[in-house]
Amino acid sequence: MRVLLAPMEGVVDHSMRAMLTQVGGIDRCVTEFVRVTDQRLPPRVFYRYCPELHCDGRTPSGVPVYLQLLGGKPGPMAENAQRAAELGAPGIDINFGCPAKQVNKNDGGSVILREPQRVHEITRAIRDAVPARVPVTAKIRLGYEDCDLFEDVVAAVIAAGANELVVHARTKVDGYKPPAFWSEIARVRDAVAASGTVLVANGEIWSLDDYRLCREQSDCKDVMLGRGLLACPDLARQIKAASEGSRITPMPWTQVLEMLAQFAQMTEELYDPRYVGNRVKQWLGYLRRHYTFAGELFESVKRLRRPGEIAAAIEAHGEKLAA
Repeated sequence: MRVLLAPMEGVVDHSMRAMLTQVGGIDRCVTEFVRVTDQRLPPRVFYRYCPELHCDGRTPSGVPVYLQLLGGKPGPMAENAQRAAELGAPGIDINFGCPAKQVNKNDGGSVILREPQRVHEITRAIRDAVPARVPVTAKIRLGYEDCDLFEDVVAAVIAAGANELVVHARTKVDGYKPPAFWSEIARVRDAVAASGTVLVANGEIWSLDDYRLCREQSDCKDVMLGRGLLACPDLARQIKAASEGSRITPMPWTQVLEMLAQFAQMTEELYDPRYVGNRVKQWLGYLRRHYTFAGELFESVKRLRRPGEIAAAIEAHGEKLAA
């Protein structure tokens, strides 16, 4: 079985991919979406979203990173997929799942699920544009307003020759509200398996128990994790161990704190210092779902802005724990 890291817009950039993949258990990452309209984008755009292209398309821990494209026109999508492959992307992922209103309004993401034929045309164009050795994957939801076209969309992706299909088990209207309807994925399991396309379940997997229930209801071995990995950085390792019949000791908060300090330093080196605090606070927002001390640290840094102040607060928190 495999665990994939989800492409969370505005959250999982290359620095977060580096942090989470160093923990282990993650088999593949996907970039935040590259927005495609009518033009063939210059290489610098692809390098900005996927700096790992400078390193054979892999994170520092050696985990491959697929480059995700979002757009509604087969021609431009294919041209940009071809360029990404030329630059060394290990795989191309297509975003048919983003529920953001602005994205949908501009003919991208989950709005295209209302037109299975167009899903097919975009996927087929990309599959034809890149070498056979480069996998083409797609990420969808159960539908836009409802699940009525779910099976048609899945058939369209399969017929277009996609190597893999990730299904976020909610509609666009559902957004990110629990629950995720994993059992709906099982409806297409046999058809997808017969085609040779790999099916991956996604949505609302926060714990090992969630993974087990998702696997039981969706009949999928492979899963994609997003918020669950941000809240529990070693969740992928826990899942891998459980799938092999063993168990690992969950990562303690002290180790997560070391990662958080490393992340703050990395972010300061890569971004405008004004944004370091926002990114650290954002991650703490997820971590406090799993770690009590994350909430305490969040209260200490929530009004801080300067990188030095935030680093000092993280260090002071660690010293307090060690005392």
